[in-house]
Amino acid sequence: MSNVDPLSSELSFSRNLMTSFIQISAVAILVGYCLMVVGPFIGIVLWGIVLSVAIYPLHVKLAGLLGGNEKIAATIITVIGLLVLLVPGWLIADSAISTVVQLASKISSGTLVIPPPNESVAGWPLIGEQLYSAWSAGSTNLQSFMAEYQSQVRQIGEWLLGSAGSLLIGLLNFTASFIIAGVCLLYARSGYKASNAIFDRVAPSRGQHITDLAVATIRSVTNGVLGVAAIQAGLAGLGFVVAGVPAAGVFTVVILVSAIVQVPAILIIVPLIVWVFSFAEPLTASIFAVYSVLVALSDNVLKPILLGRGVDLPVLVVLLGAIGGMIKFGVIGLFLGAVILGLGYQIISDWIWPNKSGPEMTDDA
Repeated sequence: MSNVDPLSSELSFSRNLMTSFIQISAVAILVGYCLMVVGPFIGIVLWGIVLSVAIYPLHVKLAGLLGGNEKIAATIITVIGLLVLLVPGWLIADSAISTVVQLASKISSGTLVIPPPNESVAGWPLIGEQLYSAWSAGSTNLQSFMAEYQSQVRQIGEWLLGSAGSLLIGLLNFTASFIIAGVCLLYARSGYKASNAIFDRVAPSRGQHITDLAVATIRSVTNGVLGVAAIQAGLAGLGFVVAGVPAAGVFTVVILVSAIVQVPAILIIVPLIVWVFSFAEPLTASIFAVYSVLVALSDNVLKPILLGRGVDLPVLVVLLGAIGGMIKFGVIGLFLGAVILGLGYQIISDWIWPNKSGPEMTDDA
């Protein structure tokens, strides 16, 4: 029987412990600095990955039509996507910035003319008299109106200019993300294998299943967000045309963009309702108001239906993940939140019910 010196064993354990601590600390510091360096690009890269996962089925079909040439297929998708994104986006951003600048110039020079309100505005419930009085004051004596409401006008102007600038920055970020998505399409297979290997470390022998779940969740959220945005914008545009709203096509595009970026459509529709009441017949304006409010709130019904399609997860998990992620991380959180919560649900389910995909629901449950 060998006689091991306790003191020597304790010293060896201490050295090994200190070595492991130093190694782990060095890796943690290195990873931390790496994250600091790539931090400004994380959001753009994540968007690129999400977009590539969402459009990969289209890329496969197009590559098949082109004889399996994936480079040409990825190039075509990237160019078309950039054109679809940049042309209307740039027109909207340029129009918004020009409108704010022209409005500020007219206000400062005193050449801005506000048309007088319709007398029916005074009969609106709750805000009618106050709005009619302020509107009339602005149309008859703009200078005194500006002096009286100077702080409010300044806040509105700053908000409009900031929103236009944010729209332009967001457009540039999406452009970079779409280019990254085009590159990711070319390395989709190797990325899929790498994802399987990573998740196999987290959940042995379940890496491919978790990867497939993440992919399906991203596509489900994409279809839900884009699908709801298209339906909402189409219904809103129909109402604009029937009610005779000027520039109905422009406002439809604005509704579409706002729905995609998860800005509530009600913020755009309410001012249009007020505008329609100022020139349309009361009955027509009232019908338009009810219809438009229903359209603005339709996403509350459509999202639970479309968000969970095509993914092996409870709809509530996908919905809560998308909404919570949106609140925490912004628009990208729609996808990240749904994927994170979905993966967490799946891993915990595999741990609790290792031989099943989830709890067995019986008639008594």
